[in-house]
Amino acid sequence: MRDLITEHRLNALLALILLCGPLIAHFADEPFMVTLATRATILALAGVGLNIALGLGGLVSFGHAAFFGLGGYAVGILASHHQTYVPLMTAPFLINGTNQMLVLWLVAITVSGLAALLIGALSLRTSGVYFIMITLAFAQMIYYFAISWPAYGGEDGLSIYVRNAFPGLNTLRPLDFFLLCYAVLMLVLVAQWRMTGARFGMALQAVRQNEGRVAALGLSPYRIKLAAFVISGMITGLAGALYADLNRFVSPSMMSWHLSGEIMVFIILGGVARLFGPVVGACLFVLFEHVFGSFTTHWQFFLGAALLAVVLFARGGFIGLVAGRVRHD
Repeated sequence: MRDLITEHRLNALLALILLCGPLIAHFADEPFMVTLATRATILALAGVGLNIALGLGGLVSFGHAAFFGLGGYAVGILASHHQTYVPLMTAPFLINGTNQMLVLWLVAITVSGLAALLIGALSLRTSGVYFIMITLAFAQMIYYFAISWPAYGGEDGLSIYVRNAFPGLNTLRPLDFFLLCYAVLMLVLVAQWRMTGARFGMALQAVRQNEGRVAALGLSPYRIKLAAFVISGMITGLAGALYADLNRFVSPSMMSWHLSGEIMVFIILGGVARLFGPVVGACLFVLFEHVFGSFTTHWQFFLGAALLAVVLFARGGFIGLVAGRVRHD
């Protein structure tokens, strides 16, 4: 219980630091630092999505970049049709583009959720390394489809010339867009926290520990894992939608297996199954990229060293290490 209380306090402190840092940068007239914090926040949201599948369900997916990219392309395609005033033809309906974030998010979540449902329904019939490889194969299929899709830029990607709109906010202002992304991240984290303590979350964790006992209780491990995989994909797709607006650009690189690996690195650095683990991991990743990338192109070496240290000496990640030290002190 003391560990839990300590971790809750640490999470609150981390949330406050993530909020105050960009506010200070804004008043110091450092918009680039605000944008950097926004990128970390969006990547953290993608990590939260994978953490539901990996941390709670034990599903090691190497294809979550597919959902991230699908969410981004959903935004990019609809925004591009809005900019050109050319409707998106989908028989038997005529769909116009839009620049409203709430609508774009709904589309991105729906597209990513349907993709996760299809991929999960097939992949979850396997387990272990077979599950890892099948999710990777599906992601690569979507990646190569995006490269060979000339209507929306193909390998060159697709530009979003003006950032999409959200009611009551000027999303072109770095601080406004950061606060929007921060609010989305906090809402998703609260939802995950509530879900973890709910019956579904407890059942999902039980499936991770012993599928046989869960099945003996009359529950379907397959359905529980599939539901978690779909929820995970939807959250990651939402992160992709925000990332597309941040960069005002989408490309097939958002679906590459490298990004799937990076999202997994976020979770391991921060702490697998830890609520704020992906948040800490994403912030550390962006920090390493910015600090070490400023004087060497091989900044990943330092990130790899940090990852190795966490795996060897801090199995609970940064959250577990800090919470443990606070407890002992």
